[in-house]
Amino acid sequence: MVNVAKKLEIGIVGLGKFGLQLGRTLTEMGHTVVGLDTGETRVRLAQDVLAQVYQANATDIAVLQQLRFQDLDIVFVSVGDSMETSLLVVLNLQEMGARKIGVKAVSTEHRKVLTRLGVDLVILPEHDVATHVAHRLANPGMLDLLPLGGGVLVQELVVDKWAGRTLLELKLVNDYGVMVVAVKPVGGKEYRFVPQAHETLERGDALVVIGKQEDVLRLVP
Repeated sequence: MVNVAKKLEIGIVGLGKFGLQLGRTLTEMGHTVVGLDTGETRVRLAQDVLAQVYQANATDIAVLQQLRFQDLDIVFVSVGDSMETSLLVVLNLQEMGARKIGVKAVSTEHRKVLTRLGVDLVILPEHDVATHVAHRLANPGMLDLLPLGGGVLVQELVVDKWAGRTLLELKLVNDYGVMVVAVKPVGGKEYRFVPQAHETLERGDALVVIGKQEDVLRLVP
């Protein structure tokens, strides 16, 4: 039996550049997105992108209740540069019993308050993107940096010194706390996921590894 990813119903409060792009991407992924904004122009632009769009003020809890935002799987708040407005919308959602809340923070202070309020997901776009870019520049093989317990690195490594050895012999999990999740054979075009432990590596093979940043960067493949 094939497991199919659950399609979510997601609300987005604030349909500026970030909110609209978030909604567009989620819609393309097959999720149902309900948008809310006070601006007539932003609402009009979003109508061709999102499943439902409303022009209303989310600082009025009655509006959110009428639109049944408490019944959505996730509500993401992206209301521009106003910390006060953002916090008021979040408090309204929490009072209504919203299932899961995400927020675009406008400053480190804003992020700190949101975290203390117990918001499920808080992002500070400029800070997060700048941090990610810095790591990409310093580690050209980096595929992603996950903020899990101090930073988890997903890195591509090309085999050189490890040629002729197997993953079992390398003991990367035991000795480094790093796991190989995919292998692309030299000259190949696609990765094979969950590689076999007894598989012999060849020079030029590309490995995708995941682990704590400091552990991954110790590897010399």
